[in-house]
Formats: sequence, structure tokens, C-alpha cells
Amino acid sequence: MPPLGEPIAALIQKCTAITSLREARRIHSLLLTTTTVGSRSVYMYNNVLSMYARCGSVGDARKVFDEMPQRSVVSFNALAAGYSRSAETAGLALGLLKQLGGECLRPNASTFASAVQASCALEDWLFGSLVHAQVVKCGVLSDLCVQTALLGMYSNCGDLDSARRVFGGIVDRDVVAWNSMIFGYLKHDKAKEGLRLFDSMLRIGVIPTQFTYSMVLSACSRLRNLYLGKIIHARVIVSSTEADLALGNSLLDMYCNSGDTQAAFSVFNEMNSPDLVSWNTMIAGYSENGDGEKAMGLFSRLKKLSLLKPDEYTFAAIISAAGADLASDYGNLLHAQVTKAGLEKSMFVGTALVSMYFKNSETDNAERVFYSIPEKDVVLWTEMIMGYSRLADGESAIKLFKEMCKEGYMFDSFALSGALGACSDLAMLKQGEMIHSQALKTGFDVEMSVCGSLVDMYAKNGCLESAYCIFSRVLDPDLKCWNSMLGGYSHHGMAEEALKLFFEIKKHGLVPDQVTFLSLLSACNHSGLVEVGKFLWNCMKENGIPPGPKHYSCMVSLLSRARLLNEAEELIIKSPFNEDNLELWRTLLSSCVINKNLEIGVHAAEQVLKVDAEDSATHILLSNLYASAGKWDEVVEIRRKIKELTLEKDPGLSWIEDKRNIQVFSSGVQSKEEVGEAGVALHWLQGNMVRSQRDELDEPIYTT
Repeated sequence: MPPLGEPIAALIQKCTAITSLREARRIHSLLLTTTTVGSRSVYMYNNVLSMYARCGSVGDARKVFDEMPQRSVVSFNALAAGYSRSAETAGLALGLLKQLGGECLRPNASTFASAVQASCALEDWLFGSLVHAQVVKCGVLSDLCVQTALLGMYSNCGDLDSARRVFGGIVDRDVVAWNSMIFGYLKHDKAKEGLRLFDSMLRIGVIPTQFTYSMVLSACSRLRNLYLGKIIHARVIVSSTEADLALGNSLLDMYCNSGDTQAAFSVFNEMNSPDLVSWNTMIAGYSENGDGEKAMGLFSRLKKLSLLKPDEYTFAAIISAAGADLASDYGNLLHAQVTKAGLEKSMFVGTALVSMYFKNSETDNAERVFYSIPEKDVVLWTEMIMGYSRLADGESAIKLFKEMCKEGYMFDSFALSGALGACSDLAMLKQGEMIHSQALKTGFDVEMSVCGSLVDMYAKNGCLESAYCIFSRVLDPDLKCWNSMLGGYSHHGMAEEALKLFFEIKKHGLVPDQVTFLSLLSACNHSGLVEVGKFLWNCMKENGIPPGPKHYSCMVSLLSRARLLNEAEELIIKSPFNEDNLELWRTLLSSCVINKNLEIGVHAAEQVLKVDAEDSATHILLSNLYASAGKWDEVVEIRRKIKELTLEKDPGLSWIEDKRNIQVFSSGVQSKEEVGEAGVALHWLQGNMVRSQRDELDEPIYTT
């Protein structure tokens, strides 16, 4: 290499520290104007090339590389290192290996490290393994950079066994090696193993970095392990580790996911310059923990900042915070702000808006949002299907599921569960069986949520054998799955089987919930098991499970049917729902009609009419009660009131499932086109029945 003048040497030395692209180009131009082509050494070119690669401008680095009259291994390594840092350019790094051989240059440890890093960025396990074989062949496996690169590649590609072998072969493991191994565990949902490795790392005296702490706090967040998260936070403070932005955001995420929003807000307040991720995490934390008002307050603070502007994740979090309670106050305002920000076509925001509108029972608005989004994902489709199911609009849920399949979207277990739930509510066995076949084809039939929905669908359609067949194949059913089977027995009045299943649930170490006891009380109600019902009622209270309106309805019905009208009345009076849930008093009134108990019946009717003076069902029941007691003057008076108020009983609806859809109808309705077709079919059936009857009469009788 020819001797360099002092100014040129100083400029080349500067190249090693430059990180600004603008400064890099300035230095490069100075070198070009102060040197001649002949005096430019490989050393100078390599430094300029490395400078551009370090600044992230691989395009400029490649130009320098192509202009070099002569290249060394260092030239290839510098460019390969730049390429390997991004998945978009990593393939070019692998192409350099071939070119290196074509120029009769021998790869060294740095070359292999860059090649392995490129394989890691591309998640190309096969190429990474081939490079590993070359590393062994060339005898550079003991190089720490190569070992760390291999460890990162195997961890990123999910081959944790190979990663462990590489990790075990590193003699002097630095914190980068430990971080790579921990990262591999966390990336592939092995948070507990990652935390155990972190513990081993501490025991041998390796000092964690900010990145290490960020990773293990993320693991605590996933596991919702607040206790361990607090211990790690304490260690960060005691070790005087400076909490950078990434570490601060990891702390926020851990506390919010673990439900301690107060501690999260303390961390948030201590952050010097929280970025948008910090604000979004805090708003989402309040939202997910049911503190919508605080989320709204924080969102208002963010809106006042000049440097940060809400993005689609911010709006998705704050709209979720609105939910059902705040949707009426804030829902339309938030939707307007989304439109103003130009984010109305975002899938994230759209999914949150659809969920909010369904929670507020605004189906039309949910549909408008859904159909306004041109590119939908499976989460958005599923939210719509689940929304219809939750509002008992099973027909729309199934139609949308069919539309989703027709448009070529790959459904997930949640979409299947929603569609199966709709089939359960509508007692649509054929549709349920078709969706079951889809679950079998796609392998989702092994998902716990789908198993529970299948059990529920078959049970509610009267196929208890099929329901039990699916249930018995589940290796370790969760409580929802048990409840589905128990609900099936309850639905069909099989109290004995339901009770056996209840004791099986307890034997498996699961804690029964409100759904479990509701099914049991319903089974007792169907079978008239008063004493068992009372036992379960007390058992529920002893387990700290507060009875809901449906539990009280079951219990009142059970006591009323057993003619224990005084006990039923006392239970209603003591319940927290005696004013809101008028159905309790109607149930009691209905039993009073059957048992001719005028005193309690009139009191029950008064409680309903006090709240809703025009309740048609109560007026009719009260009229029947007076008639059963022979109080004809009162009957005439009640019927006069009914005529004055022009009250009518709400008509009952029926539905049948045909080949393509569901037909809903009520008695006396003659407006649908299908009525004519149904009439023709009915006359045809009647004709067949008459002919069949005649044929039977005309058959000769043989005697022996």
C-alpha cells in the first residue's frame, strides 16, 4: 500500500466513526477530490464501503464495491455485513459468497458470520445449515462471532435443539450469546424456558443488558406474572441500569398485561420522552383492564401534543376502551376522528369499531364499517360473525361465514366457533354438520374452543351421542368444554347425567363457574329436583359465585313448580334483580294461575305493572288468575283495560331450515311468496296421506 498523506489518512480514519449518511457522502467526496485514481488503495475503498454500510446505505456501498479495481476479502465482508442486516437485502449477501469464490478469495470467519446472519434474516434454515457445514469444514467454528451468528440463526428459525448445541459449545459465553438463546425461546412461545435461562445467566455472574431486561419483562407480560416482573424491575433499579425507551415500554407492557395499571402509570410518568408506543400501551392497558374513563383522559392528553399524533393502534385501543358503556357518549365522536385522520379503511381500527357497535347493539353501523373496508382480514370477518352470534342473529352469522368462505378467506378457530354457536341457537343441524366437516378438513377440530362449540351444537340439536363422542375424545377438556356437555344434558332434562358430570368436573380439579351452576339449576328445574336445586344454590354461594338474573329465574321457576310459592316470593324480594328483572315476577304469577293463589299472584302482577303498565303478558295472566278464582267482575275489568290499551300478545316465531337458508314465519302471516309454494306442497302431502290411508283400508287381511 503506498504511503498516505496526513490529511488523507485522517479522512480515512474518520470513516470508521461516521454514522450519518450526509456526513459519509461529504467525507467520500473529499476523498475523491483530494486523491487520484492510482493512489486510491483497497484499504481506502474498504473503509468508505464499510462507512456506507454502517449508515444503512447499501446502494452507495455497492457502487463503491463495483468501482473497486481490486477487492479483498474485507471488501466482500463489509458489503455482506451491510446486506445481512435486512431481510430485503439478505439474499444479496448470500450471492456475494459465489462471487467471492469466483475471484479466487478464501472466506474467513467474518464472511461466514455475515452469511449466517443473512440466513437468519431470511429465516432460511437450510442455507444456514449448509453454511454451518462449511464453517466446520474450514475450521472456524471456534470463532465467537460465528458461534453467536449460528446461535441467532437457529433460534430465529425455530431449531432450538441445534441452538442449544451451539450454545453448549461456546466456551466463553458473552451476554450476546445468552440474549440470542433467550430470544429464541421467547420468539417460539417458550417464555418459561427463557426465564429459566435468564436465571442461569444471573447465577454465573453475566451482567444483563437493557435488551436482556426488555426480553424477560416481555416474557413476564406474556405469562402475566406480576410477581416476577416486579422482581426484575427491582433488579433494574438496584443495578442502576438506565431504562431506555425500549426497556421503559417493556415495563409498561408487563404491568398493563398483568393488570397493575397504577404501577404502569408510575413508570409512564417517569419516562423522559415517551413515544407513541408508550402512549398506545398505556391507553390499551386502561382499556383492557376496564378503565375506559382513564383511557379517554390519556387520549385527550395525547391529542394536545404537537409532536405525536394518534395512529391506527391508538384509535383501535381507545375505541376498544369505549366499549358498551361509553360508546353512546364517545363512539360517534371517535368514529368521526378516525375519518378525519384518514384511517377509516384500516383493518385494526375497523375491527375495533365493529366490536364497539356490536357491544352497543348497533348492527347497522357495524355493517357499514365492515363493508367500507376494502381489504379485510380473518380477524375482521370473525368479529362480525361473533358480533351477530352474541346478538342472537344466527342467520346473519351463518350467511357471513358462507360469504367469507366463498371469497377465499382462511377462517380460524374463532370464526368456526361463532358459526357453530349460531347453528346451536337456531338448531340447524345440517349447517352445523357442514361446518364440522370444514373443521375436520382444516384441522381446527382439535382446538378446544371448536370442540366446545361442536359439543354445544350437537347437544342443542338433540344429538347427545354425537356430542358425547366429541367430548370423550378431548384429552384435557377445559371448563367451557365441560359446561357445553353439561348444558346439553340440562337442555334435555337429564338431571342425573348432568349431576354426574358436575362431580367429574370437581374431580378434575376445575372450579365450576356461573355457567356450570346455571345448567345444573336448569336441569333440576326440568326434573323438579327441589332439594338438589337448593343444595346447588347454597353450594354456589359457598364458592363465592354470585347468582345472576338467570340463576334466580331458574330457582324461582323450580320453587314455583313445586308449589313453594311463598319461598319463591321471598327469594325474588331478596334478590338484587327484583325491580329490573320483571320475568321473575311473571314466572311467579304464571305459577299462581296454575295453583289458584290469588294473594301472591296479584302481588306479583302489581310489581310488574308498577314498572310497565302496558305489559300484555301480565294483563292476560292476571285475567286468567281472576278467572281461575271465579272473580268474574275483575276478569271483565282486566279485559276492558286490555281493549282500551289495544294490547296484543307478541306473536311467537318459528323457523325451518331448507337447502339454502332459513325461513322464519309466524301464525297468520300470508305476505311471503313462499306461502303459495308451501300451500301447494301441503295439498300434495295431504293427497298422499289420503291415498295411503285408502291403500291401507283396501289391503286384504290374511288370517292364519
